Amino acid sequence: MEGAGPTVVFLHGFMESSAMWDHLSLNTLPCQLIFIDLPGHGHSPLLTGEGDPSIAEMATHVMSTLGCLNIADFDVVGHSMGAYVALELKKQMAGCRRVVLLNSNFWEDSLEKKRDRIRVADLAFKAKDLLIQQAIPGLFFRKELDNEHIQFLIKEAKNMLPESIAYSALAMRNRKDHSETIHAFPNSCLLIHGMNDPLISMEVMRERTSKSAIKVVILPNAGHMAHIEQSAEIQDVLLAFLRD
Repeated sequence: MEGAGPTVVFLHGFMESSAMWDHLSLNTLPCQLIFIDLPGHGHSPLLTGEGDPSIAEMATHVMSTLGCLNIADFDVVGHSMGAYVALELKKQMAGCRRVVLLNSNFWEDSLEKKRDRIRVADLAFKAKDLLIQQAIPGLFFRKELDNEHIQFLIKEAKNMLPESIAYSALAMRNRKDHSETIHAFPNSCLLIHGMNDPLISMEVMRERTSKSAIKVVILPNAGHMAHIEQSAEIQDVLLAFLRD
């Protein structure tokens, strides 16, 4: 926990940790900052419940952490998978004020994407290191310029258990559509997208967001890792959205 003022919770993405936010100078935000490692990532153990892998269960973990910290009102910034968790928090908690979806979306996976999530879960057990080495570089728009960051992310991801990678992949596969949440709170949600994000095409992004009043910021020189690729722009956008 850092800083003072209104609370902002930061949730990282798949095969990342709260260390991802080190790329941003978040101390410029007039806020109390809370960084949480999602289950199976960073320093957080994997969930051991009996149910199917679930983003909602990840949100329960975050709610428990916030409860322990006596945090009732907060904003949340989520990257990729972390934004899926953020939407669950927005749906379930009256105290969740504003949500920033960074390199993420609010709709359910396509059938093709769901099949790919199963493939990733399977590869986590059969060839974890190969999966990581192939997946992470492709998240960057200009990977030749970010090799140092790529190698750090690969090293960090290799520390994860196969069970944690598989659980998270299947949790994302099983998540529900949150279009109604976005439609209910369009002024409380912001979506930041990299124009060259390989996971979500601009065509699909435009089609989906055209049906909603959610504010969308497009970063022209970013892929899926905009917090690294256009960090200064991300900081400016977050400051403008969260300072009120």
